[in-house]
Amino acid sequence: MARFLIRRILQGILVMWLVTVGVYLIFYIGPGPGAVARTLAGKSATPQVVAEVSHRLLLDRPIYVQYGHFLWLLLHGDLGYSFYHQQSVNSIIGAAFPITLSLVIGSAILWIVLGVLSGVLSAVRARSILDRTFTLLALIFYSMPTFVLGLLLLLVFYYELTIHGIHAFPGSGFTSITANPWQWFRGLILPWITLALVSAATYTRLTRGSMLDVMGEDYIRTARAKGMPERRVIFRHALRAALTPVVTQYGIDVGVLLGGAIITEVVFGMPGLGFTAVQAIQQQDLPVVIGVVIVAAAAVVLANIVVDALYAVLDPRVRLH
Repeated sequence: MARFLIRRILQGILVMWLVTVGVYLIFYIGPGPGAVARTLAGKSATPQVVAEVSHRLLLDRPIYVQYGHFLWLLLHGDLGYSFYHQQSVNSIIGAAFPITLSLVIGSAILWIVLGVLSGVLSAVRARSILDRTFTLLALIFYSMPTFVLGLLLLLVFYYELTIHGIHAFPGSGFTSITANPWQWFRGLILPWITLALVSAATYTRLTRGSMLDVMGEDYIRTARAKGMPERRVIFRHALRAALTPVVTQYGIDVGVLLGGAIITEVVFGMPGLGFTAVQAIQQQDLPVVIGVVIVAAAAVVLANIVVDALYAVLDPRVRLH
C-alpha cells in the first residue's frame, strides 16, 4: 500500500510538472518575446507596469532562466501577482476557493447519496415501474444544462416566493460560514440542488449498470444459497464491489469542480474559482488565469490519488502493489 501511494504521488508530481510546462508554453512563449510582459500585465497596463512585470519575471533573461524562476515560485506556493487587482494571486484564489469548496462538498454529498441509492433500487427492481421512473428522471436531468436548471430553481424558489412575500432563499451572493452559518446554509441550498440533480443522473445509471453486472457473479449466488439476508447481500457484497467505477467517476467530478464550478457560480453570483476565472479571462488578467489552472490541476491529481487508494478498501479483489 505504501509503495503504491508513493508511486502514485510521484506520478502526480510528474503530471503537475507537465501542467506547468504546458502553462508556461501557452502563456509565456505563445504571445512572443516582446508581448509576454504586456500580456501578463493586462490590457490596461501602463508602460511602467509592463516594465515592472518584465523585471519581476526575468523576461529579459534566457527561456530556461524564466521557466526556472516560474517553477521556483510555484514550488514555494507563490502563484504570482495580479497587476490588474494590485494584489497577489494567492490572496485572490484564497478568497475564492472556500466558496467553491463549500459548493462542491455539499453538492457532492447530495449527488452521491441520491445517485447511488436510486441506482441500487433500479438494479434490485430492474424493469419495474420504480426502475423506469428513475431512468426517466436520470435522462431528464442528465439532458438538462446546468444553467437552465439553476435559472428554473431561481425562478420558482426565489422570484416567485419573493413576490409573494416569502424570503426563503437569497437570489445570489455568498455568506461566509464564520460570519453567519444560517445565511451560509440558505445561500447554498439552491446551488447544491442544481449541481446535485445534474450530477446524480450520471451516478444513477452508472450504479445501476455496475450493480446488474455484480449481481450475476458466483459469490453473490453463493451468499444467497447460504441463506444470507438479501439486504446484506446487496449492501455488504454487491454494492461494495459495484462502487469501484462509481468512485472513479466521483473522484474525477469532485476534482474538476474544485477547479471551479463555473456555470453554477455564475448563475448564482457566487465569486468562487470558476466565477473568478471568468472575470480574469474577460479582464485579460492572465496571472489569475494561470493560478486557477494550477489549482484546478492540483485538485484533479489529488482527487485521483485518493480514489486509487480507496479501491483496495471498497473491493477486496483489488490489490495495490
